[in-house]
Amino acid sequence: MFRIAETSRPAGQFCDGIRRRRFLEIGSLGLLGLSLPNLLRRTASAANVGGTATSSTSPRSVILIWQHGGPSQLDTFDMKPDAPAEVRGPYSSIQSNLPGLDVGELLPYHARVMDKCTVIRSFSHGNGDHWAAAHWMLTGRLGATGSDRPARQPSMGAVASHLLGPRKKDTLATVNMNDGGFGYHGAAWMGVAHNPFRYGEYSYGNEAGRLPTGDHKSFQLVDGLSRDRLMNRVALQEQFDGLRRRVETNSDFQNLDQIDQKALDIVLSGRTRQAFELDQEDPRTRERYGPGWGEQALLARRLIETGVRFVSLNTGYWDDHSNINNALNSKMPRHDRAVGVLIEDLAQRGMLDDTLVVTAGEFGRTPKINANAGRDHWPQAQSILFAGGGYRHGQVIGSTNGNAEHPTSRKIGVNDFCAIIYHALGLHPDDTITDPTGRPVHLLEGGNVPREML
Repeated sequence: MFRIAETSRPAGQFCDGIRRRRFLEIGSLGLLGLSLPNLLRRTASAANVGGTATSSTSPRSVILIWQHGGPSQLDTFDMKPDAPAEVRGPYSSIQSNLPGLDVGELLPYHARVMDKCTVIRSFSHGNGDHWAAAHWMLTGRLGATGSDRPARQPSMGAVASHLLGPRKKDTLATVNMNDGGFGYHGAAWMGVAHNPFRYGEYSYGNEAGRLPTGDHKSFQLVDGLSRDRLMNRVALQEQFDGLRRRVETNSDFQNLDQIDQKALDIVLSGRTRQAFELDQEDPRTRERYGPGWGEQALLARRLIETGVRFVSLNTGYWDDHSNINNALNSKMPRHDRAVGVLIEDLAQRGMLDDTLVVTAGEFGRTPKINANAGRDHWPQAQSILFAGGGYRHGQVIGSTNGNAEHPTSRKIGVNDFCAIIYHALGLHPDDTITDPTGRPVHLLEGGNVPREML
């Protein structure tokens, strides 16, 4: 947190009454006990570990909507209306604004933006273990199973933080909302400096280790004297502006080392802090997004506007082994509104071309509904949605057989999925990072962006 103290001026204080260390606390983010200056020092140190990228000035960002547990392809983007009832499930399809693409009836907001999207129906990888599949999807590497769960490799967001950093200076590189993915959105051996700033609720157990937590309070100014002297928002902003003027005119602050100065810049720039202040948004826009995940999708857009490189948002837990009808009736409309409005809003603001939006989970669901009226794990087929990111859209890539059991054309794998995300950021599978043994390794072991998207 950032504290401003009012006090007399004993030795060790600046002439404006601010003590250099004890009364100026910058950015306590709750990241494993790291203050913002220490976090930035570790970031600077980690940046010297080594790595090559084709571009360090990429204008693009990623918003990954992660559907932890695995969403059903048959109830979203690969409807099979002619299949038997136990396959097609309880839902009908509706037309989207992309001719030839029908979507599940619970996705009316998606239906309005499918002309701006690519749906890959032929995604398949064959690993039905939650931990192994999530680790593979989020990092591009196998390295975790149901009995060996800790993160072994850095996530794509962490790699982007390491090789590219934020799009704009004085902001965060990566943010994760609601964790999800068993902690595999983190940096693993790449170090805590490249862990995402985490916001929101943890959606599952603590099997693989929890990402550190932070929220908008990490960027707020707090009166350091007493609770009773907390100011209202207007007065607080006046105090904030006054400190900025003193920092700009006081030569003593120029003696702060570069990392402390960068920490000051992040807090004083206000961009990151203001992104969390959703009450500054147009009320009509907030209403469009709606509460809950919708509000977090709006926050994701605001964070991208500040220059954050990679935002991941987990929308619930999609492992519906029983009563899939009730489960999807509860969460699918909220997910639909959040994602559909996000894509529409980014397009209207001219931001979609420079923002890749992805929705995916670790695998799909069984074609046949089980005895508990649910669908089980099915990694042989999954539908994944992409929008923006500089790609060609308004299309469906690949197909599955009549029961959505396996691809019948244009099979797309995990390395291809990761390559699509990296390519949007200006990175390539053969770019390198240095592993803990000092050996340079490629970001991916192969993988190609589908030619239809280029």
